[in-house]
Amino acid sequence: MAWLPILATALFYALPSDLQSDRAIQFLPQAVAYAALALWVQHNAGITARLGLRTPQIGQGLRWGIVAGLILGTANAGVILQLVPRLGYDIAFLRETPHAQVPPAIMLPWLIVAIAMFVEVNFRGFLLGRLLALTERMVPVLPMPLVSCLAVGTTALTFSFDPFMVVTFRHLHWIALWDGLVWGLLWVRLRNLYVPIVAHTVEVMIMYSVIKMVLSA
Repeated sequence: MAWLPILATALFYALPSDLQSDRAIQFLPQAVAYAALALWVQHNAGITARLGLRTPQIGQGLRWGIVAGLILGTANAGVILQLVPRLGYDIAFLRETPHAQVPPAIMLPWLIVAIAMFVEVNFRGFLLGRLLALTERMVPVLPMPLVSCLAVGTTALTFSFDPFMVVTFRHLHWIALWDGLVWGLLWVRLRNLYVPIVAHTVEVMIMYSVIKMVLSA
């Protein structure tokens, strides 16, 4: 089941360009991912514990997540505003993204929090967790660190090449790759999904606020 969203993402790039530009088709891999997640939840028990969403984990999630989010948010905002233009790439298109069209009072913090929760439950909680379990069963001779790296890397690539992500953020979608690696490694290390949820939220709030302020000046 974990391979379904990965396969759907890969198949998107085999489609003709006119189909790739269709917004509904861009969301198909995400729809497949959430459908697979729903089926998994329906047929399994102890979901909150397996995802890493137990109530006693909230404190640790806040501590680690805030620190990780502050570091990544500051670093990524600097990369986008300073390094990317010097490399000859455009960032003015960020004024026209769907996120930029949403009123700031809705984006901060409500929509950002909602997006972070859904994305992290899907990619880190479900996809990464199932890939770890699947790899352990299929290739039991592999050392656990290698299994973790393979699962984290595959999840991060799938996340960064999500069609909506690529179409919306163009050349900046690569930032999602190292974000995904950091969030994935934190989840594997702590088995606490609150960490990537909080980190994702804090990072995007910083990037959204700083970049919107600079591009609006």
